[in-house]
Amino acid sequence: MSFKLGQRSGPIAVGGRIIKKHLNEISREDLGDGVLGEARMDGTIAVDNSVEPGSPLDNRIQAHEGTHADEIAEGRIAYADDYIEADGVRHPRKNGKIFYKGQWLPEGDSAFPWEQRAIAAEEKTSNYV
Repeated sequence: MSFKLGQRSGPIAVGGRIIKKHLNEISREDLGDGVLGEARMDGTIAVDNSVEPGSPLDNRIQAHEGTHADEIAEGRIAYADDYIEADGVRHPRKNGKIFYKGQWLPEGDSAFPWEQRAIAAEEKTSNYV
């Protein structure tokens, strides 16, 4: 099942806080492997089917992935199967890890600046637990 929020520009609020500059299409699908959300290069966001729509967890995921989607739209971050590019620096990516500052770290690690920004956005939701 998927639903469309629209493609118009403008802020979106979750729990009374503005979390996204752009509205994106959000799909619900089986993401597997413990993944609850994904921001995709085409501007869409996927949320795992296990997450209840409108729940505090859903709000956090949308805030987090919405930050990534906004940064993709702005050209601040980009990715493909074999790299992540952030703030003009390309980092190799393979087997679920990203090479960053001399070491291979798991995707989603809080050491990455792009993840720190997304985590900060999710922490701003009024439902953060």
